[in-house]
Amino acid sequence: MEPVLAVEGLAKSFDGVDALRGVTFHVQAGELVALIGPNGAGKTTCFNCINGQLRPDAGRVTLAGTDITGRSPRDIALAGVGRTFQVAATFASMTVRQNVDVALLSHAGRVQALHMLPASTQRSQRDSLLERAGVASLADRHVATLPYGDVKRVELALSLAGNPKLLLMDEPTAGMAPADRGTLMTAAAQLARRDHVAVLFTEHDMDVVFGHADRVIVLDRGVLIAEGPPEVIKADARVQAVYLGDPITPSAAP
Repeated sequence: MEPVLAVEGLAKSFDGVDALRGVTFHVQAGELVALIGPNGAGKTTCFNCINGQLRPDAGRVTLAGTDITGRSPRDIALAGVGRTFQVAATFASMTVRQNVDVALLSHAGRVQALHMLPASTQRSQRDSLLERAGVASLADRHVATLPYGDVKRVELALSLAGNPKLLLMDEPTAGMAPADRGTLMTAAAQLARRDHVAVLFTEHDMDVVFGHADRVIVLDRGVLIAEGPPEVIKADARVQAVYLGDPITPSAAP
């Protein structure tokens, strides 16, 4: 089966320092894949090359067989790539419902005409996104009044507005209370499997990684050093040496 995301030989350097060196991996539809590694490993650079915020020096990124290498972030989003960020990107002064409406209109190319989308179509799409992200009960709340865990789930709803084939989640549980982390990642896993969305996420909480990822990819100094199921990665001596430390306590990773 052709992967949703294929990264082939990706390379990027800054002022002569290699951030990525020949990185190759793939993510299938319905799969939740973690991209981990120590600070400076190249995770964010990899995300930015996939997302179009950076142009790689070499290599190729394909989305469901279509080459998207070097295209603009907007073009890549319209092609079917959604993204969440380390700090939730939402409109705090708006309600949850209004946030989703703006996201839908933006993807429809109508962000300057907020009332042009037919009401019934807009309502149906909005309600579906609210349900998929688990925030339907919060629709009338202003985002500024929500706990941060709920704000991250609102951001998840916004990232789904374009019906993405691929969802990039950059440290999705950063800043969240421990009790909320599992809720968010369970929602992401359910989304991946129910809607056949490929999910690639970075994460420093190893309990989240080993508790939710189907497969784990490890970078170190821009090089892919290991890839496989969580139990294989947890036991990998090289991964333990460069990142995990004591294999008995993986959640102690920085």
